[in-house]
Amino acid sequence: MGEREKKLAVLCRIAHALNEEGVLWALGGSLLLYFKGRAHEFHDIDIMAGEADIQAVKRRMCALGELLPPKPNPGYKTRHFLEFVVDGVEVDVMAGFVIVRDGVDYDCSLRPEQVAEHISLGGEDIPLQRLEDWRRYYELMGRTEKLKLIDG
Repeated sequence: MGEREKKLAVLCRIAHALNEEGVLWALGGSLLLYFKGRAHEFHDIDIMAGEADIQAVKRRMCALGELLPPKPNPGYKTRHFLEFVVDGVEVDVMAGFVIVRDGVDYDCSLRPEQVAEHISLGGEDIPLQRLEDWRRYYELMGRTEKLKLIDG
């Protein structure tokens, strides 16, 4: 099994656990760009979760892998940022996602209406966040290389 297939298999396990729990979640980041045909590769799995569901998400994720110690970043004031390793794959879980730019806090928390579509992978339902939301987030983060991928 190649590296990409390994990561997608981990995604399927996560999707099964989170869907079984009935929580609000969606994919974001580079894996979203991959599924939308904007990127040819992805390095980790970025899970956006509803803030009200974070404890259930954390419990399910802890059952799948190892929760890493926090590494604060002054560019973000995300209320819940959890880093996991599941079968050697890095998984970031964010709830209450807040980006700080020029001293201003931008609340980028996942809302139900931001789940743009669902895809099926390995028999699991994978919700995808809106690409335009991630375009805005990357713009706020100053990630010009990601903006170029989205804008084509």
